[in-house]
Amino acid sequence: MNFSSLNAGEMVKAVRFSKETIVVDLMDGRSISAPLTWYPRLLHATPAQRNNWSLCGGGFGIHWEDLDEDLSTHGLLRGAPAARPRPARAA
Repeated sequence: MNFSSLNAGEMVKAVRFSKETIVVDLMDGRSISAPLTWYPRLLHATPAQRNNWSLCGGGFGIHWEDLDEDLSTHGLLRGAPAARPRPARAA
């Protein structure tokens, strides 16, 4: 990511969840929502684990210590789901 092109308005203001989505409110007033199915760690987390987040990446990222999960506003704005693990190769 090119940090010189970051917009301060795209910093995280708040994070909330519905049964099926994550919603990230940005400092510029926009809200980004994405399906939890895109982020299996968050989908299968407890409400307490989901709500235990902190800012990272200078305010442009969200970190869940309990889940080893990180999201960025850049990725959310691009509509990027979490990378899927590759299946193990047969020996």
